[in-house]
Amino acid sequence: MNMRMLTPHQLHVETGFPLRVYPGQAGATLAAEFESLRGVVEQMLERDGAILFSAFASDGVEGFQRFAAAFGHPLLNYEFGSTPRSQVDGKGVYTSTEYPAHRSIPLHNEQAYTNEWPMRIWFYCAKAAASGGETPIADSREVFRRIDPALRKRFEEKRLMYVRNYGNGLDLTWQQVFNTDRHSEVEDYCRKRGIQCDWNEDGDLRTRQRVQGVAQHPRTKDWVWFNQAHLFHLSNLDPEMQEILLDTVGEEGLPRNVYYGDGSPLEDAALAEIRGVLDECEVVFPWNTGDVLMLDNMLVAHSRKPFSGERKVVVAMAESVNGETLLNTP
Repeated sequence: MNMRMLTPHQLHVETGFPLRVYPGQAGATLAAEFESLRGVVEQMLERDGAILFSAFASDGVEGFQRFAAAFGHPLLNYEFGSTPRSQVDGKGVYTSTEYPAHRSIPLHNEQAYTNEWPMRIWFYCAKAAASGGETPIADSREVFRRIDPALRKRFEEKRLMYVRNYGNGLDLTWQQVFNTDRHSEVEDYCRKRGIQCDWNEDGDLRTRQRVQGVAQHPRTKDWVWFNQAHLFHLSNLDPEMQEILLDTVGEEGLPRNVYYGDGSPLEDAALAEIRGVLDECEVVFPWNTGDVLMLDNMLVAHSRKPFSGERKVVVAMAESVNGETLLNTP
């Protein structure tokens, strides 16, 4: 790797993936050094996709929130989420996915299962785990290039349809996902975003949404692999759990599943290829307490490794993008 100084602010930048930025003097905080850092981000984020700010003095979640918000876009609420999270001190700051420590989370682009997602995402390591707990990343442009062209074409032309059933003790409730207990507010949210929603006689909800399988970055014009097919598909679960769910609720009642946009099933070979390419592209680096990782969410996917000991990583997101607008823009 190559280490160089940025003038006039004397920030140290180490090339690689992720790009690493270090303070030029001890004791500097991210919030205090924002004006120096803005230039680094604006010049390099769209080229590199991922920047790790390391060895800056920590000023806690509040300082992290100020740093993320300073880039000029209001921080987003976690709406239509697919995993359990909790809001923490600081507007627009949430815990990372609250899954058990022994579980890994596959590589994915945030909210790529819908047609509205954040362009930018920040992770703040308030406390690194005793072991494990890394947040691996992968270049979504490289994933796109490595996927078989015939499969890329199918995902582009057919698109994908995500089906979700909420509650029943199997997944998040619709109240958690939509942050309301009013049917009318859920229906309004879905109508505005092209999500089909149906209530059953027990008051439970099922949604269907047809969205992109690949996408073109609005500024760089790079094509990226941008979906969560491998994560939402039933085959992401271990065989025993697959059998239990199918026996209990049947395919129509699965908490989540994904199909091609025309409703036809995804091929096992396609899902195996996708997972294989993601594994090939994965880059793992250790967290240090106080680190901040900033991603262009379209250019870079992220995941989580299992861990032991206490781990605290919080997240902020900004700059909402509408996928339907991208698809219809020349």
